[in-house]
This record gives sequence, structure tokens and C-alpha cells, in this order.
Amino acid sequence: MTLEVLVIAVIRIGGSLPVLRWPLAGGILAILVDLSDLLLRDTLDLGGIPDYQALDKWLDQVYMACFLLVALRWQVLERRVAVALYLYRAVGFVLFEVTGNRDLLLLFPNVFEFWFLAVAALHRFRPGFTWNRWRLLVTLGVLGGLKELHEWALHGGRIFDGISSLEAIELVWRWVTGGR
Repeated sequence: MTLEVLVIAVIRIGGSLPVLRWPLAGGILAILVDLSDLLLRDTLDLGGIPDYQALDKWLDQVYMACFLLVALRWQVLERRVAVALYLYRAVGFVLFEVTGNRDLLLLFPNVFEFWFLAVAALHRFRPGFTWNRWRLLVTLGVLGGLKELHEWALHGGRIFDGISSLEAIELVWRWVTGGR
């Protein structure tokens, strides 16, 4: 294990813990910290990361476990959906680890992450919200579609594989500022 892997792991694990106290804000923070490892990977020079995809997926398990601990306190339907989505992604994670095939992550998208944030936002901003079959199906359809697009961009199309996080930030900056 390199010092770089250790630094990134400590930051990722630390960034996962606030969700236990503040579900929505902590969940958003955990995902932002998850993204930060790309920037850290591109800026730190402490021995490198031998297998970034594997490290990322293992560290994802920490924030997802924290999300699950929070979801276990939710009402029955929200909790059952969360557990099912968590287990579904866990199967994909295990298959990815066994085979190393990133395409498997397309078959097992992390809809759990989006479900967690959606429910946490409902609890925060619409505490009296009640689910019915239609709301649940539409919500899961939208979240599933969005997450599948995200997984395809990362693992299917691999559109970010040939660009560093610093180059991506520069491209976004140019787009926001009109090319300046």
C-alpha cells in the first residue's frame, strides 16, 4: 500500500462518516469526497495507486455502508427498497472484484446512492411525504435511468478515462467563463 492510497483512503472514510449524523448533507459530502479522489490522484505524488478502479469500489463500500445504516432507520417501504438496491449493487461489486470487468457495473448500477439522496431530501424538505405505487415506480425509473447514464459514462463509454481531473476542471472552467 502506498502513502497515496493511505491518504486517499483516510479522506474517503472520513468523508463518509457525517452521513450518520446529517443524512442529506452528509450524503452529498460523501459523494463529493468520493469524486475528490480523482483530484487527489492527479495532484499527489506519494507512490501512485496500483489499481484505481478497485480502490474506488472498495472505498465506495464505506460510504454505502454508512448510507445503509441510516436507511435502516427509515419507514418500512423506504428501508426495504434501500436494502434491495444496496444488495443489488453489492452483487455487482463482488462480480466486478472477481472478474475485473467494468462493464458489469452497467448491469448493476448504484441506484442505491441516488435512492438514498432522494429519500434523505424528502425527509428534510417534505417530512410528511407518503409513497404510493406510482410515485415509487416513477422515482425508481427516473433514478435508475439517471444512474445508468452515469455508469455508462464512467464504465461503458469510459469518456473520462483519457482525461485527468485537472483537465476536466479546466474544460468546465472554459465552458463556464466562455473560453477565458
